[in-house]
Amino acid sequence: LDVDAICDGEEVWIAGMMQHIEPAGVHSGDSTAVLPPFSLSDEVLETICQYVYDLAFELDVLGLMNVQLIVKDEVVYVIEANPRASRTVPFIAKAADIPIPAIATKVMLGETLETFRERGDLESSLEDYAIKEPVFSWEKFPEVPKELGPEMKSTGESIAFVDSLDAEQFEQPHEMKDLYLSR
Repeated sequence: LDVDAICDGEEVWIAGMMQHIEPAGVHSGDSTAVLPPFSLSDEVLETICQYVYDLAFELDVLGLMNVQLIVKDEVVYVIEANPRASRTVPFIAKAADIPIPAIATKVMLGETLETFRERGDLESSLEDYAIKEPVFSWEKFPEVPKELGPEMKSTGESIAFVDSLDAEQFEQPHEMKDLYLSR
């Protein structure tokens, strides 16, 4: 999972939570991801939110932060927490139609999240799901092995807006990628 949040020192706002399709060990940039998460229990979601809040305050974050987590058997593990913007911020901003970088900048300059909330600036327009699909340039780099692992190999990403998550919408992107997980 990738979670992007903004902290103003008093409050934490989770801008977006993306659930990865590929297993842990595949670089998050190479993973198909769904916003919002689609198969996590309420208990797991609450735990993730609490971890993000706790990390933001413990790290004295002012502005953006990204937290990467994994979930195994309903147990949440934090992989890393970075008090900075990550490559997932533009995707979430586009999908939710919220100017996340601008809000974070204004928070770093002293505005509060409460101000943005009162104006309705933190309300997502995403009604269903946004899928992030990595783009690979295998034909331009034929010598690069196609196995996925911790080293990022994608050269871009695309976004798809869907109203439901049926099998075809997940099988088709995986068939088109022609990728193999490393052992």
